[in-house]
Amino acid sequence: MLTLRKAEDRGHTDLGWLNSYHTFSFGSYHDPKHMGFRSLRVLNDDRVAAGKGFGAHGHRDMEILSYVLEGGLAHKDSMGEQHVLGPNEVQAMSAGSGVIHSEFNASATAATHFLQIWIVPSVEDLRPSYQQFAYAPSEKRGTLRLIAGPDKSATPPAAFINQDARMYAAVLGTRDSIDYAIRPGRHAWVQCATGAIDVNGLTLKEGDGLAVSEEPALTLRGSNGNSELLLFDLA
Repeated sequence: MLTLRKAEDRGHTDLGWLNSYHTFSFGSYHDPKHMGFRSLRVLNDDRVAAGKGFGAHGHRDMEILSYVLEGGLAHKDSMGEQHVLGPNEVQAMSAGSGVIHSEFNASATAATHFLQIWIVPSVEDLRPSYQQFAYAPSEKRGTLRLIAGPDKSATPPAAFINQDARMYAAVLGTRDSIDYAIRPGRHAWVQCATGAIDVNGLTLKEGDGLAVSEEPALTLRGSNGNSELLLFDLA
C-alpha cells in the first residue's frame, strides 16, 4: 500500500526568519491523522534566514538527525559539541536522558535549507551522544547511501541510532533507477527532498512523502534532473 503525503497538505509555520513545513504534527501544528509513521516522528522541511536560528532548548528520548540541503547549520550543545554541518555530512544526536542544544544558520548572508528528522528510540534514558562526519557526494549518486542505522560498524560508516530503523539518501538523475527490497513485516517512508522522483509508478515532487506498507519492493527513478530523496526503512 502506498499513501501519498502531498507537500501542500503539510503543516506550515512562518516566523519570518523560519519557514518550516511539517510532514507530521509538530509544535503548534497538530493533526491526529499525521502523528508520525512507525518510529519516524518528525520530518520538518526548514529554511532559516541568514544569521538566524533556534536558541538553546532541550530534548530528551529522541534520535535527532539534521540533513542539510543548502547552506550551513551551526550546532552547539551541552555535551560540549560545537560544529558546522553542511551538505553531504551526517549529524546524529541521541538526546537520551536530556540535552540542550542550539542550531543557527552559519551564514550571515545566505539562507540555510535543511531537513530535521526525529526518530523515537527503542530505549529511554540513555546517555546523550553526538556524531558527525562527511562523505563524498558521489557516494549517493544513483545509489542509496546509508546515513544512519542500528549497526555500529556499518561500511561505509553511518551514524548509529538507537532504533531498528535505517535512513538512506540518494541523488537520482533522469535516467537513474534503484530497486529496493522491503523485508516482510517492514515498512518504508520515501521523502522527495528536491526535484521530482517516481516511486513504483507514482510521481513525487519536492516536499512530497510516501508511506509504504505491505509492499515487497520499491523502484525509485529520477524524473527531473538531479533529484534528492531520503528513504527510511522502518520496523
